[in-house]
Amino acid sequence: LRHDREMASATIRPLGMSCQRVALRLRARAASAATPAGRHFVFTPQTSPLRAVASLAHRQPAWQPASRAALRTRLHASSATATEPAAAALSKADVVDVLKERGLLDACTNEDELRKACAEGSLSVYCGFDPTADSLHLGNLLGIVVLAWFQRCGHTPVALLGGATGRVGDPSGKSAERPVLDDDTINANTAGIKAILERVLANGAADADADVPPAKVMNNLDWFGSMGFLEFLREVGKYARVGTMMAKDSVKTRLDSEQGMSFTEFSYQLLQGYDFCHLFKEHDVRVQVGGSDQWGNITAGTDLIRRLADKEGAWGVTFPLLLKADGRKFGKSEDGAVWLSPERLSPYKFYQYMLQSTDADVVRFMRMLTFVPLAEIEAIEASMSADGYVPNTAQKRLAEEVTRFVHGKEGLEQALKATEGLKPGADTVLDAATLEALAGDIPTAELARDEVVGKTVVDVMAATGLQKSKGEAKRMIKGGGARLNNVKVEDEEATIGEEDVIEGRVLLLAAGKKNKLLVRVM
Repeated sequence: LRHDREMASATIRPLGMSCQRVALRLRARAASAATPAGRHFVFTPQTSPLRAVASLAHRQPAWQPASRAALRTRLHASSATATEPAAAALSKADVVDVLKERGLLDACTNEDELRKACAEGSLSVYCGFDPTADSLHLGNLLGIVVLAWFQRCGHTPVALLGGATGRVGDPSGKSAERPVLDDDTINANTAGIKAILERVLANGAADADADVPPAKVMNNLDWFGSMGFLEFLREVGKYARVGTMMAKDSVKTRLDSEQGMSFTEFSYQLLQGYDFCHLFKEHDVRVQVGGSDQWGNITAGTDLIRRLADKEGAWGVTFPLLLKADGRKFGKSEDGAVWLSPERLSPYKFYQYMLQSTDADVVRFMRMLTFVPLAEIEAIEASMSADGYVPNTAQKRLAEEVTRFVHGKEGLEQALKATEGLKPGADTVLDAATLEALAGDIPTAELARDEVVGKTVVDVMAATGLQKSKGEAKRMIKGGGARLNNVKVEDEEATIGEEDVIEGRVLLLAAGKKNKLLVRVM
């Protein structure tokens, strides 16, 4: 290793310090790339400078370094290449291996061919999301995580909104036909899901170690919206084989059920198959990813591409469903789905849900839902059985990583502040934004300003119902259990001043360690 470093340093030195800085910056991230014989060596984000220069020193003794001006020109040109911005992250990492190591690969239509295609250059990869609600939920997050891993390995993620297919409904994994939503609801749901996809994918890209290809969000209504039924039958339907469609597990299960299956649902796989075909032909999208229950729909797409486009080079990849150790789906709470929209579920509540993961689940969830290096996850797992381990340390790391991915750094900070401020007996003073974000998570009351400012804490506790009576409120203060903005109230006659109303909008009252109330001052 010392010999290689000395050789690389001696070879790089004539190129000047600017080149050395590029080499040092890229060395830790990029993988080695063989340089074709007879070509001059040029640094790009995809090349490991240490190993590539050492290789050149052995193989091309006649090579002469380019001038500084030429080198700068080439570096600038290479950095502008559309497929190369992600090279510094995991550009040469085999994304198939990454997915396997993290438990995110269930099946692949042709693993060897996909590996080869990934090694040859950047691919575009898509995952579809139907607008069945105005928010995605935790179960949908795996699809976004897989897209993000492809992105970190130098490929372009494409999130496809089902503005058209959402009007039909996917029968996969369903025992009954989905209710038909009206157009206004579907459009509103599509807008909500689009905002989530853009935000979460942007969070993932910002958290990557280097520049990655920008994510794209598309809507299949853009090509299905203007296509008539007869056109679809003529241009697409004639390439579909009914026997193949009938053989899909999702179809057979429904046909054997008491309710059967409508033609509308039966045609869904053909619509999703055409999505893949359209993206393959018009946008050079080569890979579709989806949950294991999507295998039939995904292979319908690869089959259609072979028949309609008469081409190979399209692959399908599925990931396993996210299940708890007891076999139940992860992402469901007592109140229903764990939503990714902050309007549906606050970052604080989302963080709390992740924090409640069991020891039996937390390591697997960390592998599947986060980008924490595997070596670090293994160290966390080992620490859990070591002496001195602080309970829930692993859960806190999981909750922090997933909350930052879904809600960004600001959302995580808000969740951490709220968690600290709402602890029993906490003395952390919260800001107005954090408190207002908790309005749906803790009891809330609204009072006019003149009902708060200048009034005693006793009066306000009784007026809001936090205590049944003024006498009860006085006893709470006397016993040391009353708090205003997490500061203990010592005096039964203490009044609330303008300065106690945080940013002129809210205050937090507590009666005992766990009984808290948010007061909005109008």
